[in-house]
Amino acid sequence: MQYSLNVENIRADFPIFQNNPDLIFLDNASTTQKPQKVLDTLTDYYENYNSNIHRGIYTIAEKATAAYEDTRDKTTSFIGAEDRRSIVFTRGTTESINLVAYSWGQNLKPGDEVLITEMEHHSNIIPWQLICEKTGASLKYIPICEDGTLDLSNSDTYFTEKTRIVCVIHQSNVFGTVNPITDIVKQAHDVGALVLVDGAQSVPHHRVNVSQLGCDFFAFSGHKMMGPTGVGVLYAKPELLEEMNPFLGGGEMIREVSMEKSTWNDIPWKFEAGTPNIAQVIGLGAAIDYLNKIGIQSISDYEKELHNYGKEKLQNIPGLSIYGDAKKKGAVISFNIENIHPHDVAHILDTSGIAIRAGHHCAQPIMRKLGVTATNRASFYIYNTFAEIDNLIEGLTKTVDLFS
Repeated sequence: MQYSLNVENIRADFPIFQNNPDLIFLDNASTTQKPQKVLDTLTDYYENYNSNIHRGIYTIAEKATAAYEDTRDKTTSFIGAEDRRSIVFTRGTTESINLVAYSWGQNLKPGDEVLITEMEHHSNIIPWQLICEKTGASLKYIPICEDGTLDLSNSDTYFTEKTRIVCVIHQSNVFGTVNPITDIVKQAHDVGALVLVDGAQSVPHHRVNVSQLGCDFFAFSGHKMMGPTGVGVLYAKPELLEEMNPFLGGGEMIREVSMEKSTWNDIPWKFEAGTPNIAQVIGLGAAIDYLNKIGIQSISDYEKELHNYGKEKLQNIPGLSIYGDAKKKGAVISFNIENIHPHDVAHILDTSGIAIRAGHHCAQPIMRKLGVTATNRASFYIYNTFAEIDNLIEGLTKTVDLFS
């Protein structure tokens, strides 16, 4: 098998594989492992310049502030944003979407429509259910086809003059489908609607340029791109952030406070209340550096080879069905084996050190559409190998034999 990355050198950057030499980690759509560079960055902050940011005038506080804001600049460049004021640090994709739902969603009223898809992660369903219930707006869904793609054949039915915002996942965490965001953005903007994109599954694996996509909001998480847990990003067009009310109140997001009223800080700090997740943000900057060093296109190309190899091998397992067959996909394969519960499959594989996901993947509407309660899911990243896929196939073959 020919590929461009030196995967063994990459694996050597990840302490978890040195400490767990038998681990085969194939649950990267859930979270990713962390390279030594990210871990060292976190340790360096806590050991050498741990302090609060923005308000301290002493040396280590200024160093921490500079490192935190440097990550904002790195993030701006990494996703092709035009203005660093567009980058708001949150705890993750879920918080980013909730921020938009609660802050921008206050504009909704009865008669308005929020348009999402049947493909969404729960994080891009529940906030909109809650805000629609609160405001009286209606929630509509774009259906999915049997091949795991969006059914946009009757798009005029969904994109109407009542549509105020369209919220769509960029890459499905179940099917791996990469949705046609630029087309969706155009249809939404044509009817005067905004677009929020859940990019949690796309940013770590593909080159994303929010300016080219044209979306109004874009959310993603650090832990899915080899960064720390507890940090995420909301990209939003500055003019929207200016108009939106703060999501949380407290320190940092204020300009002036009196007993009668308060005024707000400039964007993006208007949306970063309290002591922020400083170490995690700085660690995210290190993860972006690591991704840039390897190259997103190299990552995408290698993962495509892993996906194609895995899919070909999986199709040889008796009774195995793969869900989703979009032409444009990420390195995610969801499958079931006839008459074997996904939890049993995952448990048996775990006895051989193979970690896959089994469950509804925070996407129960998809499971209902497929007529199943759960699926198995193998998801690949740059430190996975073709040999690990062979081990997966061997483990699945043994599982089938156990139940035959």
